[in-house]
Amino acid sequence: MDVAVLKTHLKENLDTLQEQAGLTSGDLLVIGTSTSEVAGRHIGSAGSDEVAAALFEVFTTFSAQTGAALAFQGCEHINRALVLDKQTAVARGYEPVTVVPQGKAGGAMSTYAYKHMAAPVVVEHIQAEAGIDIGDTLIGMHIKPVAVPVRGPHTNIGDAHVTMARTRPKLIGGARAIYE
Repeated sequence: MDVAVLKTHLKENLDTLQEQAGLTSGDLLVIGTSTSEVAGRHIGSAGSDEVAAALFEVFTTFSAQTGAALAFQGCEHINRALVLDKQTAVARGYEPVTVVPQGKAGGAMSTYAYKHMAAPVVVEHIQAEAGIDIGDTLIGMHIKPVAVPVRGPHTNIGDAHVTMARTRPKLIGGARAIYE
């Protein structure tokens, strides 16, 4: 597993997501990552701090460049709760819960984020403007309706399948409605 390649592929996919989503300050990107899947193992079986560290670096650079906040989804053992910056949680009215992600209950990525963010909190639910799912971790419950698929240049990060989405406002009305 070449960490430099992982980082390059993730950056290129995030660039494509940004082109289509146009994330700015105040927007939220939900991130689901199975570091096990990235490394070619079964989800939840071989969490990797090395993979988490490499991807976290790319995500934080993306956040600094776009202004978008990051939310790292944990695994099902913490009910897919999310690690995000306290300031973001307060600004969006998200109520923190009491849990500290760790390898076997949260996963390597959310655990790494919790340990390396300046002021992390964990919340149960969010409604993000965009998302990236690395390893089929099922982030859909944390994305605003209506989600629109985004196809990046890489369908995998390492060995993990990648899915990305942006959102748009609902189109309401009927035959007489105008949307533009």
